[in-house]
Amino acid sequence: MSIGRRIAFLRDQRGLTQEELATSLGISRAALSHYEKNRREPDTETLSKVADLFQVSLDYLAGRTHQASTTLDTDVRRFADELELSDIELLERFALTIDGRKLSADEARRFIAFVRAERTMGE
Repeated sequence: MSIGRRIAFLRDQRGLTQEELATSLGISRAALSHYEKNRREPDTETLSKVADLFQVSLDYLAGRTHQASTTLDTDVRRFADELELSDIELLERFALTIDGRKLSADEARRFIAFVRAERTMGE
C-alpha cells in the first residue's frame, strides 16, 4: 500500500475529512488530496506529523511493515531519540567489533539501523 493510500486509510478510520486532517497537519486540503492520490509525496516533517497524529511508525506509512506501531515505551523512545549514534566519541567508547575487527563509524551506524529495522519488523 502506498503512502497516500495509508494516509487516506488512517484518515477514514478516524472519520476525519480531508479538511480536518489538513488543518491538523498545517497543510492545505489540496496538498493532502495530492498526497492521498499519490500525485505528490509528503515531506518528512509532514510524514512525522501524520505518524504522531495517528500513532503509527514511519515504516508503516512507507509500507515497510504492516504493523502500524512500535511497542517502545516512552522512556526507551526518549533515550533512543536523544542518543546520537553518529557521535564518534560514543562509537569509540562503545567499540563494536565483528570477527575481532572494530567497526568503522559508518559500519556501526548501518549495523544499528539494521538491528532497529529488524526489531520493528519482528514485533
